[in-house]
Amino acid sequence: MSSDQPARVRFLTVAEVADVMRVSKMTVYRLLHSGEMPAVRVGRSFRVPQDALDHYLRTAALDRDRLTS
Repeated sequence: MSSDQPARVRFLTVAEVADVMRVSKMTVYRLLHSGEMPAVRVGRSFRVPQDALDHYLRTAALDRDRLTS
């Protein structure tokens, strides 16, 4: 891949996000609808950028650490 081409973004389905987070699909939908996790709408479906999921998990872990300190 040449340096002038942007990196390709990997998109995950709601089911894939739920599997990674080990939560229900409804929990993921709540995060999407509340704006806590960004997503792209494709027709009637949502796709979550892998980077957005990674960021959410990193910041959620930081928030949890602050609450328990």
